[in-house]
This record gives sequence, structure tokens and C-alpha cells, in this order.
Amino acid sequence: MTARLPVFPLATVLFPGLVLPLHIFEERYRALVRHLVDLPEGASREFGVVAIQAGWEVAPAGPGGRASTGVGDVTLHEVGCTAELRQVTELADGGFDIVTVGRRRFRIADVDESTEPYLTAEVEWLPEAAGSDEVADLLAARVIAVFRQYLGLIRSDPEEISEQLPEDPTVLSHLVAATAALTVDDRQRLLAIDDTAARLRAELRLLNREAALLRQVRAVPVPLSELASPPTPN
Repeated sequence: MTARLPVFPLATVLFPGLVLPLHIFEERYRALVRHLVDLPEGASREFGVVAIQAGWEVAPAGPGGRASTGVGDVTLHEVGCTAELRQVTELADGGFDIVTVGRRRFRIADVDESTEPYLTAEVEWLPEAAGSDEVADLLAARVIAVFRQYLGLIRSDPEEISEQLPEDPTVLSHLVAATAALTVDDRQRLLAIDDTAARLRAELRLLNREAALLRQVRAVPVPLSELASPPTPN
């Protein structure tokens, strides 16, 4: 099943269930917000968030002051996630502060850069896990344990480490992917994985890698700032 969506290129990866606040200042995306707000009551107010693979998030002004929205400005990753509009605050300068929540993953089939002021794309919805999966349940328990160890290395507040984590394997996989200190490429690879168990396995590898790097940094016997200083004479 396919659908046509407005597309918002960003230098980040959105996952289902995660909150994404945005400050909208470009005219093309102001037009996008106005389009969503003007939809009939009960209509789905969603747009696609796609991570930028190369190029610039803010397009230069084209002829007549119109922003150039062509795919020539940016190269997009193939897989993205819809953002559902939940809250809109219109600003005095005509911009918007909005709050969105990730909803559905999709794969881009075709991009249209000319019909609207903003990009639109024909997208194919990607499957999500449904029902109980014993393997995913077992992996989720391991990911929770490793993720808590990882949080202990990057956070000093015990309350942040003991916060409740979701038991649902799919929800957990999206939360870990979005909140761990990973690169955009790492997050993008996780978003593109259709199977929850496979995503959790990949996260175990990434969390173990990141934890090992953090432990190495902590094992340095002197403050890192001192390593850049010239030695003092004895």
C-alpha cells in the first residue's frame, strides 16, 4: 500500500512513538503546517521526516525568493517516519512552534519537487511487529540490562538510570535507538530494520561498542584536558 506525503528533510532520524518538537521558519514549511492545520476535522495530520544523507537542511532562495526544494539540494535516506502534528503555536513573525510524535515507518518510492512548495513523496508503508515474539521478548530483557549499564556510564543522576523502560520489545527498540548517543547513520540503519528482534540484536552490538569506548575514556589516568598541555618541568 502506498500514499503521498509531504516530506520534511532533517538532520535527524525520527522513530515511531518519539516526540519531535520543531521550530518552523522557512516559508515552504510554514505552507506545510498551514496545509496540515487546514485539513478537515478527523483527517490524519502527518508528514514524513527523512534524514538528510548529504546536502543542506535549509535550501537557498531561488528565483523570485522562493526556496529551492528540489532533491538536487539534498540527498535523502530511503527510509523515514511520519510525524503526526499534535500541537501548533503560531508566532508573531508568521512561523510556528510545533510538537509532533513519530507514527509510521515508510520507504520512499518517488519524490516530487514541483507540485507543492515543499517536497512530497510517494511512499510505501513498512511493516511493524504484531503479536508476541518469544525471541524479541528475550532480547528486550538483555537490551534493558545493557542499556541501563550504558546509562550508568553517561549519566550521573541515579533517578535517570532507574527510570521505567517500556517492556514492549518494539517500543523499547525505538526508544533505545532514539536516545542512545548514536550517529545519524547508526540510527538510520536501525530505523530501516523491519524485524524487532533484528533491531534489538543490532542495538546490543551498538550499546556494547559504545559502552566499551566510554570505559576506555574513563580509564585514562589523567584528565583529558591535561593531555593537551605541555609537560611541566620536574
